[in-house]
Amino acid sequence: MEEKYNTLEYYNKNAEMYCEQTLVGNFQENYDRFLKHLSKGAYILDFGCGSGRDSKYFIENGYKVKAIDGSEEMCKLASKYINQEVTCMKFDELNDVNVYDGIWACSSILHVEKENLHDVLDKMIDALKTNGVIYTSFKKGTDYEIKENKYYNYLTKDEMIKILNESSKNAKIIDYFETIPSTKRKAEGTIWCNFIIKKFK
Repeated sequence: MEEKYNTLEYYNKNAEMYCEQTLVGNFQENYDRFLKHLSKGAYILDFGCGSGRDSKYFIENGYKVKAIDGSEEMCKLASKYINQEVTCMKFDELNDVNVYDGIWACSSILHVEKENLHDVLDKMIDALKTNGVIYTSFKKGTDYEIKENKYYNYLTKDEMIKILNESSKNAKIIDYFETIPSTKRKAEGTIWCNFIIKKFK
């Protein structure tokens, strides 16, 4: 029997709790390894911004940010937190081309089903300017999981390399590192795979 889940429903129903659990965490290494590839004042798309934690950091450090999230309730809370309107949009609705210097997708596109991840990554690459970079993170593994009514797509470095190699887009992993959870939503034994992906000509 097909497993039922509704990821956006979870976030709409639990937005306040989720924000409270994720507003604080140690992401300095992640920020530094992403931002070193961007010029000051660069245009960043926060792709699945959640609480707005990372958008706020980028804005306060002089970057131009467009924040989006698929959950209406999360968008309301994040808009107040970053003092800027957050656009309610699903990942597959991204149709920008050559717009952003960087795309930040922290613990967000892991909710995209495996069979759709290729298409979403292609849209993200199209939305980047040449030499732009994507930061994205997944729980390390080779399967998927339904938890708390949410879909989680687990990934490894080898699988991401395969996805990018099969794409018609010219993008490669230029940095990879692993971290452990640092927010209140700590999951025992979880390892996060962190990717910096660059778009070439």
